[in-house]
Amino acid sequence: MAGLDGLRTVAVVLVIVYHVKPGPLPGGSVAVDVFFTLSGFVITRLLIAEYARTGGIDLRRFYRRRWLRLGPALLTMCAVTALLSLAFPLPLFDGAWTAAALAAMSVVNLVRAGEAGSYSDLTSPLSHTWSLGVEEQFYLAWPLLLLVLLRHTTARKVLAWVAALCVLPLLWRLALWDPTAAHRIYNGPDTRADQLLIGALAAVVLARLRADDPRLAVLRRWAGRLCWPAFALLGLIAWRIPIAEASAWNPVWYTAGFLVAAVLSATVVVALDLLPGSWPSRLLSVGALAWVGRNLSYGMYLWHYPVIRLLSDLGVADDQLLPMGLTATVAAALASYVLVERPLLGRG
Repeated sequence: MAGLDGLRTVAVVLVIVYHVKPGPLPGGSVAVDVFFTLSGFVITRLLIAEYARTGGIDLRRFYRRRWLRLGPALLTMCAVTALLSLAFPLPLFDGAWTAAALAAMSVVNLVRAGEAGSYSDLTSPLSHTWSLGVEEQFYLAWPLLLLVLLRHTTARKVLAWVAALCVLPLLWRLALWDPTAAHRIYNGPDTRADQLLIGALAAVVLARLRADDPRLAVLRRWAGRLCWPAFALLGLIAWRIPIAEASAWNPVWYTAGFLVAAVLSATVVVALDLLPGSWPSRLLSVGALAWVGRNLSYGMYLWHYPVIRLLSDLGVADDQLLPMGLTATVAAALASYVLVERPLLGRG
């Protein structure tokens, strides 16, 4: 789906800009929320399609494919970062071996969730991998739970169960909220699960509606109407609402805000899926934008943080850091795609 691939490109570029120049985009980390919802949608669509086609879900194959897609590129980035720490005595590489080990095991988010106050230096060289930990922990649990629901309940009850699961993280955040629990809420796989589950819920809804179902026409019409306002609100959040800094630990955002961002993201995702001929979808489906999102967005997310910090430690001027960082990030992601990701996926 080219429009969704283009959305990936926009989201990863927003994350990179936020990490280089957070001042103009204090809420740029909302792009990670978009990634969560998009991931929940795409993964659930794949799982439901397999179940409809075969009457089951080959979990072993699913986990193997997820590993081939995510694991080797992640391990390569961790290994390169750790090895570079032997050659360059730079601040980026302080504790790089520990950070690389935690990132490789996809537990950076769990370590960060246990820290109150300022984050420690334990994960700082690769702290951006916290979001990958949330996603991969979701990938471990969700296919099993979805398979149980599909086998033992009706389609309507599957929808009801997934909708109920979307509400539980919100209630859990309300119970947990305290300024000292901000790290716990921001990094926890349980406290961020609704953002992935909202995407999963959207996938379940679309899977239930046949092409001739009049409700699908209504959904398509409203998705078209709400797509631009949802885009605009997500842009407003990125521009005006601080999220990740200690001074921005807002109880409204850290409880209901995550769910709101997921609903806005799901609105955009559904509109792009149902209306491939609409202006938002056509803009995001431009060839280069879609190709980068489909093939390089994961590598760009993996490499941007160590690349930008390395350039900063080497003394690159602030006004040059963003263009040089983007260029170096795309180059590293392209190398990862050509040398690591595509060969392994091609072999299956």
